[in-house]
Amino acid sequence: MESTLAKASAAVREPGGGPANGNAGVAAAPAWLVCHTRPRCEKKFAALMAAERFECYLPLVESVRTYARQTKRFSKPLFPGYVFAAVPAERKSRIYQQDLLARAIPVDDEPSFLRQLDEVRTMVASGYELTVLPLLRRGRRVRVVGGPLHGLEGYVDDPENPRGIVLSVDVLRQGLLVRVPAGNLQVLP
Repeated sequence: MESTLAKASAAVREPGGGPANGNAGVAAAPAWLVCHTRPRCEKKFAALMAAERFECYLPLVESVRTYARQTKRFSKPLFPGYVFAAVPAERKSRIYQQDLLARAIPVDDEPSFLRQLDEVRTMVASGYELTVLPLLRRGRRVRVVGGPLHGLEGYVDDPENPRGIVLSVDVLRQGLLVRVPAGNLQVLP
């Protein structure tokens, strides 16, 4: 099982740069996709990408669970539901061959994406404990998803100097600033 995980999370390059076609060996560069998988299918989808010999990356982190009589260690996706893959356009249909993928989101700014992906690889390899938080911007509408304020909605005050979120009282044309941990906030569309 461990060797399968290592294979699934490793990047795999297509031999020869892609399938042979009539263009004298010139194949289009694979486009990076953010693959949104079905629930709990990230490792299976990464294994499928490796079997198809597509370059892919599934960031995995170590998790430890303690039960009554035993402690279990396992690896889980850093970004649940997502696998990053470089897929040639002419072979894109191959990623849908099993019912593992919900949708494939194309990457617009590939150089920036690849830089951020390298940063994620570095952080995962560091061994430090990682926590995924929503990207908060000033004025962004959010909902509290934990704690005694569960369900309330408001606006992000200032993510660079976070003091909390502002809950508006429209009738009084005023707002209430309340401190809420970023982990308890869900970004709204």
